[in-house]
Amino acid sequence: MNTTIAKSHTAAKSEKLVKQLNQLLADYQLYYQNLRGFHWNVKGHLFFHLHDKFESLYKEANETVDEIAERVRALGAIPLHTLEDYFQQAQLTSAKNISDGEEAVQVTLKNSQVLLHDLKEVLHLADEQNDEATLTLISDLITDTEKRIWMLKAFLS
Repeated sequence: MNTTIAKSHTAAKSEKLVKQLNQLLADYQLYYQNLRGFHWNVKGHLFFHLHDKFESLYKEANETVDEIAERVRALGAIPLHTLEDYFQQAQLTSAKNISDGEEAVQVTLKNSQVLLHDLKEVLHLADEQNDEATLTLISDLITDTEKRIWMLKAFLS
């Protein structure tokens, strides 16, 4: 294969991976902000438990946002970084004025399921490119997300 064609093919794959990582980044930013809102606004008999749990989850999400953005930079691209970009790119939506704890957990579960789908898309693309660093990052995030989904489902059952 011609090296120019090979480089072009590799660049196109890398661009697709970066695009998917930015999609993941946008969704994680909305997930993060939703968790902040739940933390601030939750009411009721589960307040103390859920207030602390949402804080733990948003801190974890904040770290994940940073890891994803830094991975995009390591791949030589620019991560999305404006609210406008996030709203245009994200599949998740803002969860506004939710104070019922169970409803907030349901939204967090749904958002986590979307994130899991995003993560698996990135994993597939990283695998195609033999991108070990992205594979490691995303594999760990999949493990954490699957565990979170299990726990949220257990809470709601």
